[in-house]
Amino acid sequence: MELPPVSLNLVIDWGNTRIKAGWFNGGVLVDTARYVSAEALREAVAKTPPRYVIASSTSRPASELRQLLDDFDGGANWLLLSPELTIPIRNNYETPRTLGADRLAAAVGATVLFPAQNCLILDLGTCLTADFVSADGSFEGGLISPGLRMRLQAMHTFTARLPQIDNVPEPANWPPLTARNTHDAILSGAMNGMALELAGIIADYTNRHPNLRIIVCGGDGPLFTNRLKPGIFAAPELVLQGLNRILLTHTQP
Repeated sequence: MELPPVSLNLVIDWGNTRIKAGWFNGGVLVDTARYVSAEALREAVAKTPPRYVIASSTSRPASELRQLLDDFDGGANWLLLSPELTIPIRNNYETPRTLGADRLAAAVGATVLFPAQNCLILDLGTCLTADFVSADGSFEGGLISPGLRMRLQAMHTFTARLPQIDNVPEPANWPPLTARNTHDAILSGAMNGMALELAGIIADYTNRHPNLRIIVCGGDGPLFTNRLKPGIFAAPELVLQGLNRILLTHTQP
């Protein structure tokens, strides 16, 4: 990764299975990278020291994130996304301390892409989340459902004979609704079931909010985007965009 010789901001999304980072010059995303360990991230940061850092995690305690950031530059010029941190949208969630940082950051990212518009965010990762952000900039909540690989794992774990399926086909090899063998039937149930679930969620929200913006993000987003109704906006870096907006609200004069 070769970055320009300017002082960049670094945003870190530490998920369940990987660390995703983005470098921003103001509001412009310059580059992204994924890391399998904190050590790999430290090595990258040593080569390109950031001016400011913000980090969030759905899987690591705040103390671990704090140690990671302390290792960068002695703890200076960084923020940790937490329920106490001021954000540029209203959070109407009844239990803000149980709200995943990725969901909140994605909601802020939606207001960056589509300000003053109703947005439905479909995040297709370990879990499927569907969250609503109103046109007045309020996070109103949403739903949490098993993600694709969680569905496949559950069918194997909680039955005696269904096999574990680890390889998910590309969109061009989408399993038929009427599968003719057990392997394909499991894939069909997980993938077609999830696609139909997403279509139902979209239909319900669209009936309530006709001018709704629908945003898809998350690792499995590319697999499902073309299976959904036209007009879906794919935003794979939505969480990073939201984290950067939060960072800018705390660092810009």
